[in-house]
Amino acid sequence: MTDQATGPRTRAHGAPLGPGSILWSIAGDPRGLLTGSAAGIMQLMLPGLGAGVTDHSNFFDDPYDRIFRSIPYIWGSIFSEGDEADRRGRQIRDFHPDIKGTDDRGRGYHALDPDVFWWAHATFTWEFFRAHDLYFPGRLDRARREQLYAETVTWYRRYGVSDRVVPLTLDDFWERFHHICAHELEPTPAVRWVLDPSTNPGPAARPGLPGPLSLFDDLVAQAGADVMRMLVIGCLPDIVRRRFDLSWSNLDRLRYVGLCATLQAADPAVHRGALSFLWPEGTPHLDPADPTRVVVAGPNPRQQRR
Repeated sequence: MTDQATGPRTRAHGAPLGPGSILWSIAGDPRGLLTGSAAGIMQLMLPGLGAGVTDHSNFFDDPYDRIFRSIPYIWGSIFSEGDEADRRGRQIRDFHPDIKGTDDRGRGYHALDPDVFWWAHATFTWEFFRAHDLYFPGRLDRARREQLYAETVTWYRRYGVSDRVVPLTLDDFWERFHHICAHELEPTPAVRWVLDPSTNPGPAARPGLPGPLSLFDDLVAQAGADVMRMLVIGCLPDIVRRRFDLSWSNLDRLRYVGLCATLQAADPAVHRGALSFLWPEGTPHLDPADPTRVVVAGPNPRQQRR
């Protein structure tokens, strides 16, 4: 692709990121979190990234701890402007210089390798496109999809990591993203552990139903587990489900379509504060009552129980 003023393009174009941006509207809505578990699985499937999490975190003791700790920082790098945005982005980058080593197949890795660092960002970019496509009413037209991609380029540059690997256009992004899904992701030890319910601790502790209704605790827990499975497996790219033999039946597809329709129809309730319990403590997001304001999530009972 060429730029009429400068000749061949060498860098992706960014777009202003701040109040009124598309990225703010999606990331500031709790439904933007619902594709996050699938994004996290795809992060762990990249060998260098999965090995870094395995070797340099308490992931196997408490996988939720990484989520609760990371989201406030990552969303903070979105919901900030000017020098503050760059400071927050570089703070995230500066957590990673010592995350390096050799994976289980003897391959060296470093978290600040641009290809590795960009893949983590790419899954977040995918997360917001996917969340809007599945859980928000209406669809983004081509121009707005390109704008959203350009906003994620601006977001990535806040980290201060080389952007030589950043795809120049939205079409380039999808081509690279699907190539990695089809050819570079692997069943790393971290992913095998996550996808095996016999080896990981499952969802966070839940409160029981009151009084005689406690007889239905197991039924409610099972229903919650089924919904979580649909949210995680359902939104993964088809190529990932097929490559890693993740069970997904025609009945699952029908149930998932219904779940997506429910979340789309819940738009008015979400804007009145429904699903706000999903925000980890300290996470900046848009005020449901006034989407021009950024607020910070208070204590999260699920998080405290962990």
